[in-house]
Amino acid sequence: MKYIRTTSLRRLFSYKESSKDSTFAAAQQNQPTVSQPSQKPTWKCFSYEEIFAATDGFSPDNMAGRGGYAEVYRGVLEDGEAIAVKRLSKTSNDERKEKEFLSEIGTLGHVSHPNVTSLLGCCLDNGLYLVFQFSSKGSVSSLLHDEKLPVMDWKTRHKIAVGTARGLHYLHKRCPRRIIHRDIKASNILLTADFEPQISDFGLAKWLPSQWSHHSIVPIEGTFGHLAPEYFMHGVVDEKTDVFAFGVFVLELISGKKPVDNSHKSLHSWAKPILNQGNTKDVIDPRLVDDHNEIQLNRLAYAASLCIRASSIWRPTMIEVLDIILSEEEVDKEKWKMSKEEEDEELWGFEDLECECDSSSSTSLQDSVSIGSSNFSRKTNPTMIAIGM
Repeated sequence: MKYIRTTSLRRLFSYKESSKDSTFAAAQQNQPTVSQPSQKPTWKCFSYEEIFAATDGFSPDNMAGRGGYAEVYRGVLEDGEAIAVKRLSKTSNDERKEKEFLSEIGTLGHVSHPNVTSLLGCCLDNGLYLVFQFSSKGSVSSLLHDEKLPVMDWKTRHKIAVGTARGLHYLHKRCPRRIIHRDIKASNILLTADFEPQISDFGLAKWLPSQWSHHSIVPIEGTFGHLAPEYFMHGVVDEKTDVFAFGVFVLELISGKKPVDNSHKSLHSWAKPILNQGNTKDVIDPRLVDDHNEIQLNRLAYAASLCIRASSIWRPTMIEVLDIILSEEEVDKEKWKMSKEEEDEELWGFEDLECECDSSSSTSLQDSVSIGSSNFSRKTNPTMIAIGM
């Protein structure tokens, strides 16, 4: 490995308890009232023998998903704890992908929050492996869109939206490092046994020094249907990139529709004019017409409409999103009202890109415990995968 020394990674996962306590105690002091308290990280450097035994020798029966260069396996440790092991595929010779895999370790090493997937540790023997807590309910995508499963009720959808917003606010403002996820979507939001959402897959994540306003990134990677216009057009990445994707995610929860339909029309381009006209009920999942909270629906829909604005300046921060969703006071819509000229500039879309997409390139894979993503590069057609970064 050319990018990070093995000894450096081992040191990352062997911090003294006193160091962890002081670092994360400081971060917890400024937690907003809408957020749950952070949890202390418990990193460990696993031996290859441990994860080999846990996954029954990486048995095909335990494979939860496979992507462009990574695979995820279910496993059980000796103490009975269920885990998900993400392995860099042996067939992958792309050094950039190896670097991204290692960067995920470095990013997650700074993260500890109930609404962010918990990294238990890593293994550096006989390859590269990340070890996560097992998310027993799978991903939001698998539960929301599997026709064989019961319809996800409104209470669960609202809980998922709020928890994901809290996790993003933590990453943006309360984490020891300022982290931009870059790939927020339903398949990257995993659910615990009590349907608590956890943001997963940090393969594309970037951290921003406090003095930087944004990143400029090439090549442009992410998931079609979730890309903010300033990122897709100019490679500009900051917190508002995640806010846009979160808006699309909320629309998916509300409507039950996928981010891109069979004709390659994006969900946000369909919902935007409807929400701008105030016809909130026209976007709700028909299966929930008689099972939803009207106030919660209106607040979520309004928050989503702000998040998917073309101008990042006019999108809310995640703490403002939480305030819109959770505050008992009436939403101050005048604060978010744009001038006629600004509203005219909001008329944009990805029509040209949508026409170029080839649905035949999409494949369907299990994502019941996926620690991965479906990626899109502006230079290529989108390929829907469970674990790629």
